[in-house]
Amino acid sequence: MQDIEPFYNWRHIYTSELDERSPFHGRVYSEFVFSQTIYNYYIHPQWDEFGSRTLYCKILMADYEEHYSVIELIGEWNDSIENDIMELKREVIDPFFGFGITKFILVAENVLNFHSGDRDY
Repeated sequence: MQDIEPFYNWRHIYTSELDERSPFHGRVYSEFVFSQTIYNYYIHPQWDEFGSRTLYCKILMADYEEHYSVIELIGEWNDSIENDIMELKREVIDPFFGFGITKFILVAENVLNFHSGDRDY
């Protein structure tokens, strides 16, 4: 999992750490220090932590004129135990609403499992 990087081909257009309206503004990333884990597996240091222990994200693009954002996810989406959808909404999506972004594209290619409720167990 440490080899799975967020999609970086849009970095010449947008970077969330330089966007003053981004919830991740001012973050400093390391290419060499791996400290974040999902179930004891280290993940690439470019992923952003937003409050979930099992799900991380990266804001690939935020267009304030077109009112959309593209967010890539990695990990296990577990609403049964962790309530990841609420953490994602409160910590990442809600701050964008204040700046007029109302459409979100979620790229979940690297989401390992999705548990929406207690029936999944």
